[in-house]
Amino acid sequence: MKNPEAQQDVSVSQRIRVMFYVMKPSETSFQTLEEVPDYVRKATPFFISLMLLELVVGWIRKGKPPGGLDDALTSMSAGIVSQLPRLFYRSIELTSYVYIWENYRLISLPWDSPWTWYLTFLGVDFGYYWFHRMAHEVNIMWAGHQTHHSSEGYNLSTALRQSVLQIYTSWIFYSPLALFIPPSVYAVHLQFNLLYQFWIHTEVIDNLGPLELILNTPSHHRVHHGRNRYCIDKNFAGTLIIWDRIFGTFEAENEKVVYGLTHPINTFEPFKVQFHHLVNIWTTFWATPGFFNKFSVIFKGPGWGPGKPRLGLIEEIPEVEGKEVPFTSSASQLLKIYVLVQFTLILAFYEETFADKAVLSQVSLLLRVCFIILTLTSIGFLLDQRPKAAVLETLRCLVFLGLCRAGHLKPCFSSLSFALEVADG
Repeated sequence: MKNPEAQQDVSVSQRIRVMFYVMKPSETSFQTLEEVPDYVRKATPFFISLMLLELVVGWIRKGKPPGGLDDALTSMSAGIVSQLPRLFYRSIELTSYVYIWENYRLISLPWDSPWTWYLTFLGVDFGYYWFHRMAHEVNIMWAGHQTHHSSEGYNLSTALRQSVLQIYTSWIFYSPLALFIPPSVYAVHLQFNLLYQFWIHTEVIDNLGPLELILNTPSHHRVHHGRNRYCIDKNFAGTLIIWDRIFGTFEAENEKVVYGLTHPINTFEPFKVQFHHLVNIWTTFWATPGFFNKFSVIFKGPGWGPGKPRLGLIEEIPEVEGKEVPFTSSASQLLKIYVLVQFTLILAFYEETFADKAVLSQVSLLLRVCFIILTLTSIGFLLDQRPKAAVLETLRCLVFLGLCRAGHLKPCFSSLSFALEVADG
């Protein structure tokens, strides 16, 4: 949104209800795009609260604290990386939409009509279904979306494991709405559709009864994240499961779901989590003979190969036994505590950077983004126990001190600020 001062206030009640799409047209209809609140950022504190609640419930149920700290930190790191481009420019999903609206719209539906609001709800959800389906069925799109599926756990932190590449293809599937739906209405539902999908990433909630017939639920979405053969390319829904039922991609949860990619990547390093499949496509492209086969490597399914159907062969998906153990870090408990502290500090720094972006120079923003990426990469190296992890972490600390002395970063502790002032003197 271009002018945060023009955005409407969002009450605590709305910040909670927005994550469940329990909002009324009368309270979420805006005439201009600038008035639309940044619901996603305003809901961030509730992400943390719900993750802590899920942790407590899981602890009570199992009688011991759930594991997977390394996986959760990797998921949240991916979420941070995916949002960093927003420090420099508005989302391409909105930019492209506004361009089409201003130059090619056929009619202008009233922004304050409940009918427009509900039509947009259906339109955005329908667009999401087809984007999501193509993100699984087109290899170059899967290169972005696979990030979200790379977690071998399934909890609320998994919802935050997002791709930095995905928005560069998703906008295509929403663009027809720009021919008649005002951008302000679209911007509301684009956020609501995303926020709804947060709470369905959990094992705490079982079956929701009759709601399972209409809504996408944790049960349905667990299937979508499974690497069992029966789970592959099923349940693409955003909010409404009816699209999967209509187009034949629905599958109910039955046998135990094993989560993650069919070929696990076994790493917590953020660049590999984000981009490893692009490397795989590049390698396969040059190794595959024939122009049309090379073209198919990019635009057919991830499992395609010469002589195979468009989406590959389901029998080539590795069988799961239900006893698979998720990949975990071999780092010591003390090192994991250190990593958790560093991640907490960089998360606070990330939030501060977004809050102050209007007053920061482009140079400071760029340096801050580089430092955030460097920190998340170092955390990944430490969790992976990479040979150069200690060297990278030492370099990161030196970069931090250098940026503080140059005035681009602020030390978290007043004692460190005093020490830097003494050093400058």
